[in-house]
Amino acid sequence: MTTEALRIEGLHKSFGTLEVLRGIDLVVAEHEVVCLIGASGSGKSTLLRCINLLEPIDAGRIVVAGEEITAEGVDLDRIRRRIGIVFQAFNLFPHMTVLDNVARPPTIVRGVAPALSKENAVLLLEKVGLKDKIHVYPAQLSGGQQQRAAIARALALKPKVLLYDEPTSALDPELVDEVLEVMRELDADGITQVVVTHEMRFARDVAEKIVFMSDGLVVEEGAPDRIFSDPLDLRTRQFLKRFL
Repeated sequence: MTTEALRIEGLHKSFGTLEVLRGIDLVVAEHEVVCLIGASGSGKSTLLRCINLLEPIDAGRIVVAGEEITAEGVDLDRIRRRIGIVFQAFNLFPHMTVLDNVARPPTIVRGVAPALSKENAVLLLEKVGLKDKIHVYPAQLSGGQQQRAAIARALALKPKVLLYDEPTSALDPELVDEVLEVMRELDADGITQVVVTHEMRFARDVAEKIVFMSDGLVVEEGAPDRIFSDPLDLRTRQFLKRFL
């Protein structure tokens, strides 16, 4: 039986009079990689921010690992520890070394002993190919290296689900592959990942499920082979025609 890592039911979100999410239903299985695709303004990034509770929702429910995180009285800080997010702008602390960027959050947020947290951080930085950069500062890294460090920092809190908001959009083309390779390796490790991306090659090669969004709705979802070769909805076909 497949275990659900994430369930979203009837999610609505508006900013003033603008309804950005108009009733989103989505299920992500444990260890699954789901790629959210669609044109800019379709609501993909807002959906991620709602999943992480960075944006309060107007209606609906979100369940992570069996717990409804949108229920009344939920401890938001505790919930956010279970949902990692990697932004397109890296958001590393510029005054800290790469090692401290990864090691400090578990110490502050989870109360992990500093020595153990640093030991774990070194292992994570090795996993993302940055073991030789642990004592440098973010400004001394390339964009791809900074994004890999941001992924390691998100993993340090041992999230149930890892979210990415266009993790390669701020990178030069030659740096994109090094970040995507780390995400592929995390997939091999069984990490549940939800990825907003315009990297169709990555989505087709790595995702177990593609979700196409348009105008605040999930228009179509399915296995990559089916979505990319035989999309059912006209809006999906028109979108993919621009990329394929």
